[in-house]
Amino acid sequence: MAMEPVNLFDYETLAAERLSTMALDYFRGGAGDEITLRENRAAYERLRLLPRVLVDVSQRDLRTTVLGTPMAFPVIVAPTAFQRLAHPEGEVATARGAGAAGVVMTLSSLATASIEEVAAAADDLLWFQLYVYRDREVTRDLVQRAEAAGARALVLTVDAPLLGRRERDVRNRFALPPGLTVANLTGAGLGALTAAGAESGLAAYFTSRLDASLTWRDVDWLRGITRLPVIVKGVHRPDDARLAVEHGVAGVIVSNHGARQLDTVPAGIEMLPPIVEAVAGRVEVLVDGGVRRGTDVVKALALGARAVLVGRPIIWGLAVDGEAGVRRVLEMLRGELDLALALCGCPDVASVDRSLVVGRNDRSSLAAGL
Repeated sequence: MAMEPVNLFDYETLAAERLSTMALDYFRGGAGDEITLRENRAAYERLRLLPRVLVDVSQRDLRTTVLGTPMAFPVIVAPTAFQRLAHPEGEVATARGAGAAGVVMTLSSLATASIEEVAAAADDLLWFQLYVYRDREVTRDLVQRAEAAGARALVLTVDAPLLGRRERDVRNRFALPPGLTVANLTGAGLGALTAAGAESGLAAYFTSRLDASLTWRDVDWLRGITRLPVIVKGVHRPDDARLAVEHGVAGVIVSNHGARQLDTVPAGIEMLPPIVEAVAGRVEVLVDGGVRRGTDVVKALALGARAVLVGRPIIWGLAVDGEAGVRRVLEMLRGELDLALALCGCPDVASVDRSLVVGRNDRSSLAAGL
């Protein structure tokens, strides 16, 4: 009898039974020794919640807005490449599942389905993640297509001038199997992602195609060619967050790229508080990496995030049951968040504040009586 998943970890177990070794290692793996990959999860586990009591939580409201877009709850689908490695419908199924759950999907530049296909399925809840190609006309075309398709924001990934060394992919000599391409780049002759000798084909693709010379001037350039709000994803430091504000971005995503770029950087949730302090409310701050429970979402909101992005669990749901699996993963997370808010004494997401979270060894807040 097949196991009925009751949490996001169960979906990972089931997905591992369905995916090829190469696909599973691609989605699951991190850079280097995967220290940051483990820390992304462990950092949430070190934080403790300190609930209020005797608050009326008989009615709860999980709704929020991110960059003015109404969402059912503060979770966004993170950009993840090559989703047809997990399911034949890939990003199209993910868009439908996210739309059914009432949350934004962020489509990767390296999707295996086109912007137009995904937008048609996305229920007007679509962001587009952008890598900048050496040929700026290729990048301009992606931006124009995202705008025309109805994307609500551009998410510029800034932590990947080169691809981090992902040793699982090196061992597997990662490449897209026959029939799959980087769908949005086929017209530009950049859709093939093939094996590269003893290395990862994706690493070779980054080295040969993407622009490693990207600077803050290019953020200005991007803002100048689009009417969409620009969010920078991959910010690790408060000083870079302040620069992002100075260059007119609409939001900042605190992210270590799912621990897939530079190993031994801090977990996203650890980087969040100083970056929130640095931007001082001038732009919205989001965070990703390691979110697996509704309590994790509460912790991120308490530390200043407007919402969280979730990546790998979406892929696990997709691999297990396509659109329905994506929707179910998001519904599980929503249900856990609803329960966590009630037990924290918070009738809505707006009532979540910093006092709800203490570190495992932090006794100062307790001693001060909050």
